Amino acid sequence: MTTIRVLVIDDEESLRQMLEAFLSKEGFSVTTAASAAEGLARARETRHAVVLCDVVLPDLDGLKLVERLREVDHHQLILVMSAYGSLETAIEAIRRGARDYLSKPFQPEELLLKVRRLVEEERLREDNLRLQRELSGRWSFRNIVGRSRALEQLLGQVAKVANHKTTILITGESGTGKELIARAIHHHGQRRERAFVAVNCGAIPEALLESELFGHVRGAFTSATSHKRGLFEEADGGTLLLDEVGELPGALQVKLLRAIQEEEIRRVGDTRTLKVDVRLLAATSKDLAAEVAAGRFREDLYYRLNVMNLHIPPLRERPEDVPPLLEHFLRHYASKLGKEVAGFSKEALAYLLAHPWPGNVRELENRIERAVLLASGAVVTLEDLVLPAPTGAAAPGRRGAEFLPETLSIPANKAALERHLIRRALEQTGGNKTKAADLLEVSYRHLITKCQEFGY
Repeated sequence: MTTIRVLVIDDEESLRQMLEAFLSKEGFSVTTAASAAEGLARARETRHAVVLCDVVLPDLDGLKLVERLREVDHHQLILVMSAYGSLETAIEAIRRGARDYLSKPFQPEELLLKVRRLVEEERLREDNLRLQRELSGRWSFRNIVGRSRALEQLLGQVAKVANHKTTILITGESGTGKELIARAIHHHGQRRERAFVAVNCGAIPEALLESELFGHVRGAFTSATSHKRGLFEEADGGTLLLDEVGELPGALQVKLLRAIQEEEIRRVGDTRTLKVDVRLLAATSKDLAAEVAAGRFREDLYYRLNVMNLHIPPLRERPEDVPPLLEHFLRHYASKLGKEVAGFSKEALAYLLAHPWPGNVRELENRIERAVLLASGAVVTLEDLVLPAPTGAAAPGRRGAEFLPETLSIPANKAALERHLIRRALEQTGGNKTKAADLLEVSYRHLITKCQEFGY
């Protein structure tokens, strides 16, 4: 841990000695100065995180010294000390750049508490700024990789809608990057400094989803032992992304509609409503218009969500985006995994460019990560991309023979059969999990759980 430097400027020698001994014992690196001139010289020589400065000094007024110290280092945390304390002096010191004020006499523990609080507040502020810079860079348009006309048009639409509170429905197949676009909208809009909250409506059990979205009060149900803020409250002032919104059960569709229309929510078990200011984004891989026609999705909610539609075409419809994506993920995973892999063999590149990518960008990223991990040379080869067939794999014309059991135990073979059927369903539907769930005759949530279990 980095030692925190403290500069004490005070003309009272006994106070300087006491503070130096006390703060040094607490782990700080302390420098002292008996005058404003000496203090300014020490500040110019070495950067100090905290400056303890007396208001009355023999050669310069302490309030003017605050201004001079700020000129030396704008980020110094200045704590003004004075035996002539008054509210007016405190206000003036803070107006000129001090961060806090302490009246003499004071207990050393009181000073220590203020110093530590100032340091922690500054650390949190710097962490927040750093995180904002990282997020701003990570979700900037230049980091959304691709050069197709379709992607350019999509990003142009994102730029136009980012600063408005308009509800947006983002559509596209699984793996196309719907959350990436949602985050780009948030981080290019006026709410970028507030929270971005995302929830997958298909991944949370129906019984828990209402509490997750709207929160609950103590005693609302058996396990509700305390109040809980919902995601709408967490996103207040910021953006809430409802991913796979087509999976919302009917009862929650009604409550979501009310939350959008009235801009208020009610926690489970509560009698009061709470106002919320949320920019709502929704995403789905389903055809919501077809869901409305089938009676599975409310028409009024559909129109509330679909004020603006941003559609992300599948990767097979924008093949010109594949080469830059390959290069991007190769560089990223070579760096992340510490591998000196700089390119693809001719055969590997031909294979990658010809592949239809039914799982879209997510499939491409996973394939490149695995290939970089397996690569033993400076380039990814075809062997690195294509995993060897499992033991007992089906020969041509004997599809499914890999699941002929070595044992007659049903439990022992159930997982292999499930994996096989899910893979076939995903292949037939081009990676569309909603359609695959229909083919498999299981719920979407069940399929998502199994895909996570099998790594699909």
